[in-house]
Amino acid sequence: MSVHAADPSLYRHRDVVPVRRALISVSDKSGLLELAGALADAGVELVSTGSTAQTIRDAGYAVTDVSSVTGFPESLDGRVKTLHPAVHAGLLADLRLESHEQQLADLGIAPFELVVVNLYPFVETVASGADSATVVENVDIGGPAMVRASAKNHPNVAIVVAPSSYAEVVEAVRAGGTTLELRKRLAAQAFAHTASYDAAVASYFATDVVASDAAAVADHAAAPTVDGDLETPGSFDETLRIEADLTATLRYGENAHQAAALYTTTGGAGIAQATQLHGKEMSYNNYVDADAAVRAAYDFDTPAVAIIKHANPCGIATAPADAADPIASAHAAAHACDPLSAFGGVIAANRPVTKQMAETVRDIFTEVVVAPAFDPEALDVLSQKKNIRLLTLPSDFALATRELKQVSGGFLVQDADRFTAFDQSTWTLVSGEPADDATLADLAFAWKASRAVKSNAILLADQGASVGVGMGQVNRVDSCHLAVDRAGDRARGSVAASDAFFPFADGLQVLLDAGVRAVAQPGGSVRDDEVIAAAQAAGVTMYFTGERHFFH
Repeated sequence: MSVHAADPSLYRHRDVVPVRRALISVSDKSGLLELAGALADAGVELVSTGSTAQTIRDAGYAVTDVSSVTGFPESLDGRVKTLHPAVHAGLLADLRLESHEQQLADLGIAPFELVVVNLYPFVETVASGADSATVVENVDIGGPAMVRASAKNHPNVAIVVAPSSYAEVVEAVRAGGTTLELRKRLAAQAFAHTASYDAAVASYFATDVVASDAAAVADHAAAPTVDGDLETPGSFDETLRIEADLTATLRYGENAHQAAALYTTTGGAGIAQATQLHGKEMSYNNYVDADAAVRAAYDFDTPAVAIIKHANPCGIATAPADAADPIASAHAAAHACDPLSAFGGVIAANRPVTKQMAETVRDIFTEVVVAPAFDPEALDVLSQKKNIRLLTLPSDFALATRELKQVSGGFLVQDADRFTAFDQSTWTLVSGEPADDATLADLAFAWKASRAVKSNAILLADQGASVGVGMGQVNRVDSCHLAVDRAGDRARGSVAASDAFFPFADGLQVLLDAGVRAVAQPGGSVRDDEVIAAAQAAGVTMYFTGERHFFH
């Protein structure tokens, strides 16, 4: 008669499961000997593989090789070790069922109550720049099989995939066995571990396919590169895999009634991986503003500073070529754009913060300062302020080449809007005289800086610094008024950049009336002729850039 294993009446309850036999196979040997010693002292039989078994044996603890259990030697350079019924029957036997218990006895197989496995270092091998053959050899097969089998059978088996869990498991063993609650929690961690591992492998192979495809057509067209990463414009994977680890539970989200947390991606090198040197813990809004500030400051190759409030710039500036302290000069110019709004803002610098810059920041209420580094004297100055958060970016930080945004029911993915091929020679002069070098430099600055401003965006600039910013308005005329109002007298003689075309001449007229001397805008409106005519009537130089920079 067949037994229907899903019939709940056939199951015997098991809460606390004593640990008599443990299978250990780990690549990360952190804490291994302490674990092996504690289990041995508790009378647990240790079964292990390869270098793990040798490490345990060399430390003086008794250990049984897996090959003795399977009756089959480790083979194919270690590719086959644990893939055997003598192992997996011991992992998968559900001892709540008398039939499984009897089958193990008939087969002469002993069950495992504890499995300790962590996987080959696939992610680390890829990150090291290893060749493809080495990477492939670090695709673990037997490890994930053991982890998943043990996690599936968590009513009977405790599966441990991280050294951080060793102490808790040892305590449970010493107390008489693992509880069902503990085994469930460990199983959840185990399934997350293998899912993350599989995602990393899938991502590597998907990237490798893209790279191979690009190489195959290299004779016809050079594959584009962005920050050293191979990109295929317009090419998107069939499946989007998002893997991230919980790094911190934040005090709250955008508002106090919203829970929030920070997750970081493996191999990421952005604001989420920044090192905090000083200050209160980061908040959700701090991270959002810091990311926006970094995005703005790092658009420039020369020393630059961006000050952000509610994800919009209060000021952006680059340093004069003759500045004695370039980053301090850039900060002073950025702050001068809108000192009122900069109160309580977030500052990003694309060069190390100097003592001179720090002494200025010290006197301004600032939430966060993020930079590639802080000079020791600067850190001493700013650390006198108890709450200011000081962050350094990872040494391999680079602006993202792809951007992802959540929408209800899915995600939007796009290539990042970057100035990787900025070239003013592609601009078209549509009004006035050609700009001199100084004016062209200011237009280039304003055009780049406008990318950091939420649409509709108008940015006024002079001498490599913003002097007025109009952002986030639902019509361009209001953005023009806002930029002019914030600039005040500084609007006269400044240059202007608009992130998209002027649909009518009225918005441009606001800038012309304020005394703007030159304008850069994409062009492309059905009323371009009217807009150009307004600029010509004012005798103002205007260039069409041919591209826009919406930022929502």
